[in-house]
Amino acid sequence: MKQGIHPENYRFVVFKDMSNGDSFLSKSTANSKETIQWEDGKEYPVIKLEISNTSHPFYTGKSMLVDTAGRIDKFKKRYAKKD
Repeated sequence: MKQGIHPENYRFVVFKDMSNGDSFLSKSTANSKETIQWEDGKEYPVIKLEISNTSHPFYTGKSMLVDTAGRIDKFKKRYAKKD
């Protein structure tokens, strides 16, 4: 294994699923300017997710439409036939 290629600055970060409000605490190197108070009373940086395992149809077994920030409209506009 190569030495010195893996990040050293892992810290606890809260990941928040914006489609259903579910949150979980994990270690990450991702940067965030926002913070949130977690269940243990401490403040942690928060990373907002559009979709996670608690809202993804593959994991939930339910087909649900999650249209965050007009993703479907963006797709249709991008791949629309041009005359």
